[in-house]
Amino acid sequence: MAKVLIIYHRGTLGAWRATYESHVTSFAKYSDHECLYLNTARPHVPHYIRSFQPDLVVFHYTFLAVRQDPPAFRAMVRRIGFVKDLDCTKVLIPHDEQAHSDFLCEIVNDFGVTHIFTPASRSEWPQIYEGIDFTRTRLHTVLTGYIDEGSVKRIAALARRHHRRDIDVGYRAWDSYAFYGRHGQLKSEIGRVFAARAPEFGLRTDISSSYKDALMGDRWFEFLLRCKYTIGVEGGSSVFDRDGSIAECSMRYVSEHETPSFEEVEAACFPHMDGEFGYRLIGPRHLEAVMTRTCQVLVVGDYAGVLKPELHYLGLERDFSNLPQVLERMRDDTEREAMTERAYRDIVASGRYSYQAFADLVYAESLGHLSKRGEAVLTPARRRIMRLNRFDDRVWLWRASMDTSVRRALRPVLSRVLGED
Repeated sequence: MAKVLIIYHRGTLGAWRATYESHVTSFAKYSDHECLYLNTARPHVPHYIRSFQPDLVVFHYTFLAVRQDPPAFRAMVRRIGFVKDLDCTKVLIPHDEQAHSDFLCEIVNDFGVTHIFTPASRSEWPQIYEGIDFTRTRLHTVLTGYIDEGSVKRIAALARRHHRRDIDVGYRAWDSYAFYGRHGQLKSEIGRVFAARAPEFGLRTDISSSYKDALMGDRWFEFLLRCKYTIGVEGGSSVFDRDGSIAECSMRYVSEHETPSFEEVEAACFPHMDGEFGYRLIGPRHLEAVMTRTCQVLVVGDYAGVLKPELHYLGLERDFSNLPQVLERMRDDTEREAMTERAYRDIVASGRYSYQAFADLVYAESLGHLSKRGEAVLTPARRRIMRLNRFDDRVWLWRASMDTSVRRALRPVLSRVLGED
């Protein structure tokens, strides 16, 4: 048994998705290790965390995502500076490595990270982690998300209430920022193409790129259960933005010009750079479609070797050249059930892509023999500390949320009494 410290970030504002919760909690849920959590949204580190002597520290992607706001991220890094002095194994689990990889490399070098669990292809590792000593830091391939057993059970219960798939093609995707490159543009382009062409083949569609049509939580699962097919492409980017300057330039250009085309933004902010980077990922939505037995029509790609064309999904060429043939197959609908059942068996029922498998991989690769250190049952005192930690985190989040809500409610009243200043 080992002692594990998980450093993550959950603020009071913004969406906290179910996938974040499943990923963060998997380290404690699927092991007997003594796991304590440190939320970097808190202004101070609790004393019992500072006195904790872990065998393993995990820098979670929710913490690393704050690097998109450099001043806030640097402040949080300073707050957890005590971790630099801990003599233990340290693990980085990043997402969105196409952006601000300079901060990721700083964390690796400054904190002595020994393992990186990355969804990036091996071919992109030298570019993303330039300046890292690969003899001291080992890299391992993982997915961005995994199958959550709780979601599988909820979907099974929802499926018993949804007996009709009355939508032929369903999809939700927002227009991608230009700085994700042409690969990023495919996410919205495929929606526009199917919305225009599918009705010609008698297919009923529910496709939207509007935020007002967003579906969260179980509403998203219910939507997929109504769909015979959903469409998609690998996540990721074809532009590498080491220090965030490309994103900054792109956002500024868009704000200063009225609805510029992708080509205009590209020429102004990252000329001749698109396509020099291959960051392509299988995402949670691909797995959610499998869990709901919704057949996928996907732009042909690698999908981390999990989804295979014509075995688990209908393959669409990147230039949409075979779109009429694909739409004809969808109208016939004879392949769909066999394909979805095969995908469910290989990906969900197999257990190979579960959060249990993910946690086991991280612990086995990073802790080795330490993963079984101290096989005795946790002492009552240690169990109390673990319960205190989770309770403490939730109470802090509740109090901070209440403070935010109260301030928001009182602001109009105080501004009328005291003035805007």
